[in-house]
Amino acid sequence: MTTSGPQLAELFVEMTNTHNPDLVDRFVARDYINHNNFVADGREANRQFWAAFFTGLPDVKVTMEDLIVSGDRVVGRFVYRGTHTGDLLGIPASGQRVEMRSIDIWRVDDGMFVEHWDELNLMQMFQQIGVLPPLDGPEAKA
Repeated sequence: MTTSGPQLAELFVEMTNTHNPDLVDRFVARDYINHNNFVADGREANRQFWAAFFTGLPDVKVTMEDLIVSGDRVVGRFVYRGTHTGDLLGIPASGQRVEMRSIDIWRVDDGMFVEHWDELNLMQMFQQIGVLPPLDGPEAKA
């Protein structure tokens, strides 16, 4: 039985909310192509990224706000919420609550995610943990 795009997205949410990077085996292809500056290609690199992410935000939870499937593409809009109590992308723990939003696009082949693109609101997250100064405007006050 082939896994569908919505099922793969649900597995991604389960992996994130249970903090179990080994679940990538169920939805990320071995030769996964990742168009993201923080994560190298391949399933193992993806697993290592999530393990490090869970170290930086050990209480992180993700909510899937939208999911669109068209042909071999799965597009999701996600909100991550957690507390920065560990090293995250080389940034020491700040103890601050953070909220990060993403829009992820995956390409599906043979029941697995095989390619990924994303847009992240890292500037806002970096403001929340004190790496960047806050800007004026409604997004900075959220």
